[in-house]
Amino acid sequence: MALQQISSFAAGQWVAPGAGARTIASAITGAPIASAGNDALDVLAMLDHARNTGGPALRKLGFHDRARMIKALGQALNARKAELYAASFDTGATQSDHLIDIDGGIGTMFVFASKGRREMPDGQIYLDGEVEQLSRNGTFLGQHVCTPLQGVAVHINAFNFPVWGMLEKLAPTLLAGVPSIVKPATNSCYVTELAVRIMLEAEILPAGALQLVSGGLGDMLDHLDCQDVVSFTGSADTALKLRSNPVILQNSVRFVAEQDSLNASILGPDAEPGTPEFDLFIKEVAREMTTKAGQKCTAIRRIIAPQPRVEAVIEALSARLSKTVIGDPRDEATRMGALVSGGQKADVLAKAAIIGQEAEQVFTMDPGLSGDLANGAFVPPMLFHCADPDRAQRVHDTEAFGPVSTVMGYRDVDHAVTLANRGGGSLVTSLITHDADVARDVVMGAGAFHGRIYINNRDSMKESTGHGSPLPHMVHGGPGRAGGGEEMGGVRGVKHYMQRTAVQGSPEMLARIGGKWVPGANEVAGPAHPFTRRYNELSIGETLNTAARTVTMDDIEHFAHFTGDTFYAHMDDAAAKRNPFFPGRVAHGYLLLSFAAGLFVEPNEGPVLANTGLDGLRFMKPVSAGDSIKVRLTVKKKTRRTEDYGEVRWHVTLTNQDDEMVAEYELLTMNAY
Repeated sequence: MALQQISSFAAGQWVAPGAGARTIASAITGAPIASAGNDALDVLAMLDHARNTGGPALRKLGFHDRARMIKALGQALNARKAELYAASFDTGATQSDHLIDIDGGIGTMFVFASKGRREMPDGQIYLDGEVEQLSRNGTFLGQHVCTPLQGVAVHINAFNFPVWGMLEKLAPTLLAGVPSIVKPATNSCYVTELAVRIMLEAEILPAGALQLVSGGLGDMLDHLDCQDVVSFTGSADTALKLRSNPVILQNSVRFVAEQDSLNASILGPDAEPGTPEFDLFIKEVAREMTTKAGQKCTAIRRIIAPQPRVEAVIEALSARLSKTVIGDPRDEATRMGALVSGGQKADVLAKAAIIGQEAEQVFTMDPGLSGDLANGAFVPPMLFHCADPDRAQRVHDTEAFGPVSTVMGYRDVDHAVTLANRGGGSLVTSLITHDADVARDVVMGAGAFHGRIYINNRDSMKESTGHGSPLPHMVHGGPGRAGGGEEMGGVRGVKHYMQRTAVQGSPEMLARIGGKWVPGANEVAGPAHPFTRRYNELSIGETLNTAARTVTMDDIEHFAHFTGDTFYAHMDDAAAKRNPFFPGRVAHGYLLLSFAAGLFVEPNEGPVLANTGLDGLRFMKPVSAGDSIKVRLTVKKKTRRTEDYGEVRWHVTLTNQDDEMVAEYELLTMNAY
């Protein structure tokens, strides 16, 4: 059978394997299935294509344009995911594993597309935080902004998730406006290549936005500069070698690493056998040992249980693992497939032997494989017990990247935290408990050592996503041994591919730069009432100043009795005067908001479709009977939501007869386009 030729996509051209190509074997049978790699790739042309073609094209688009593009890419992949499933079986993954890798990766694209539309501006500059007043009268201000890096992101991915591993990096990179060169691990690059082909064939991306290296990078890293980013997932040894590249160090190239992680799971002291928490703990650990044959950067490597319950944990976990059906991942009855390669199998067995120097193996099984499967990279679950985890070292620093885990006992919660932290930094530690005080103690003691702490119990177990599932909404990464990097986390992940810059200037300068009106910036009167004008007709800074309205005691009395809000400050003059905030009876804050609406609302049917809320409401000065209020309504920000309408954010201030500010808030409306 002819080998599948896995190509690279470089500078707009597909390049077949050539000199230096490597043969890839099926994880299931060990038979050769593909060839990948070409030492003659023109890496300088690839970098130039990304920087000078892909980058400018992406930066011309706004965040919402890029978000729509990412959604379309996800839809293209989703329509052809059956092809990706079929290709992935030879990596040793089961159909359930495909759902994590392929469906999980596509889902990540959709989340970033959604967050880009909901949480980022409909423009090209991201405002990071609020405006800082740097002068007494507010004529000199500061604002942190983020703009796209003008280089390329080189994504070096691991073998275990050939689709999700690419997409969880690619989505925030494209949303930031930065082109990407993807380099998957060679052992599973045939799946990544198919995913890239699907995206490129959809003709959604601008030229130069996405390139692919199937095989080695050559000397690409030697040509990076301060505008480039390297995002790496893999072993700590490889990460150290890459980040030590003199060019990366000299040019301060951003380097994001997600590497070895001795993740732990702690069984709470309250979780006795027979409780929902104990059963949940066993289920979670067994799942993390067998999903992807334990080849997950978030898999549970250390099982930390109260010392009196260690024996029960070993017994229950062994019983559950013994039911694992190991075999051909294409068989629907199979629950655990193979490791990705024979080399990976040898590495896992060698690491398990090292762990065995300090721990006793208490469970394994004979999968009973024969025929072609006997030549595959299958390793059964291996459970160890470390009787003295305080004196042990290798169980805390050796990761067997497969279905291998070690049980150890703890004396109290502080001891459990100490053992979890002995891993030197992890991507995730989980805690199964129904005791909130225990949870707080673990977070306080272990938070500094772990990128994510997953807490689960009977209350959340039906909807929880699992110890080993990094979600695009939350950060993925960890300190120390885990690499010190951080990915995803919603918009946080996007900002890794942008430069934060402190911009200082007048209110008008900041308003024009950020596309958002700033108090003190220019205000203009529109040609008609703003509520009679459509979304696309309104301008940032357009302002309506209303007439004044006097607040009477009858207004206060009526509002109190009509609403039932008879708080003493509105009804009892003597009591109100004893309050340091009030001069006597005052108007209700919500009465003032109602009067404000009456002053600025246009009552007739028009382009304002709905009032969807208000943000940042503050009352600064009380209003007494006889005072008057007037309103200033300014278009602060506009965000297109659909083809038919957009959100308008209005800055609203209420002032009294002395022009003193009484209240301030932001009003949100949906306006027809």
